[in-house]
Amino acid sequence: MMRRMNRHLLMLALCQGLFLTNNVTFIAINGLVGLSLAPAGWMATLPITAYVLGSAVAAMPVAWVQAHWGRRRSFQAGLVVAMIACAMAAWAVWTHSFWLLLVATVTAGFFAANAALYRFAGPELAAPSYKERAISLVLAGGIIGGVFGPKLASLTRGAFEVPFVGAYLALIGVAAVALVIVSRIDFPPHTPPAKGADRGRSTLELGRQPVFMVAVAAAALGYGVMNLLMAATPIAMQQCGLPFENTALVLEWHVLGMYVPSFFTGHLIKRVGALPVMAVGVLLNLVCVVVALSGVELMQFLIALFTLGVGWNFLYIGGTTLLTEAYRPEERNRAQGAMDTCVFATMMVSSFASGALITTRGWTLLNLGSLLPLAAVALALLWLARQRRPRAVAAG
Repeated sequence: MMRRMNRHLLMLALCQGLFLTNNVTFIAINGLVGLSLAPAGWMATLPITAYVLGSAVAAMPVAWVQAHWGRRRSFQAGLVVAMIACAMAAWAVWTHSFWLLLVATVTAGFFAANAALYRFAGPELAAPSYKERAISLVLAGGIIGGVFGPKLASLTRGAFEVPFVGAYLALIGVAAVALVIVSRIDFPPHTPPAKGADRGRSTLELGRQPVFMVAVAAAALGYGVMNLLMAATPIAMQQCGLPFENTALVLEWHVLGMYVPSFFTGHLIKRVGALPVMAVGVLLNLVCVVVALSGVELMQFLIALFTLGVGWNFLYIGGTTLLTEAYRPEERNRAQGAMDTCVFATMMVSSFASGALITTRGWTLLNLGSLLPLAAVALALLWLARQRRPRAVAAG
């Protein structure tokens, strides 16, 4: 049985990799496409912002769909929407329609909100004692996106007369492959909530728990900082005269930094706890800012973005694992949807700020601004550690 569950866990990790192929390609090209089509320079990252806006708006409806339809049907619906959205984006670029591109990326947000729940579905395919490592293993599938996404963007960039049309069309095929794979995963049997059944605590009640607040704050702000710097990187590198091939390389190493540590992050959390691992994530983000401020050569961009990726991994997996302590089974979809709503809302703000700041204030101010949310995460972790200390002393 465990061998069978592990096989399906690996299939889910592959779906995560295909999802990240979509995500990384979007990040690599949407800002540049936006810069070429937008009426004003500060609107360049609006296609990325629209993608995150769609994800934020869809997060709670997706949680409802998952509760009533089950994991498989919801994931399948998300992938169908992804194919439709990518076709719309290709047509928007072909016809030079900036506003249609925004509609396409907002629509793709429904897919992103679905695929973001792959990490929570992972533990359901494994034994309870394997929870932390199951989350890590699923997210480790993102390595595929780290390697394949930038290469896909580079290889398909000039496939058609209009740049990047081929990239959007290729993503239709990526989503189709993921649809076949996810349809073959045996998720646990789904039972829709019965009318009048106990639905557990409300979202407000869940949100009052210190562990819930810190888990969501760390995941959301950690993702926000990562998105702030990552979304601006292609534009910053172009402004510095670096070729797109260098941008693709930097993004490849960034995504490898995001997902390669997943092979051991779960083990670390199991061994030392989520809070210490998340604290290291904050420190790695600070290292990223220091390196980014030291210069604008290829090596500085590469090291900064790689370190940023590892820091995000520790914060995001740590926050996700921490959240599983904050809800009961009947509250699962509500709690997960609330977390992802906060994550995507923060990403929406950071992606818009990214385009506005990089085109009006520059790379230096962008990096300095990221120190504020990092300080907030550090304080939140310290607060929760102090909250837990009296219980640890009493237990000892």
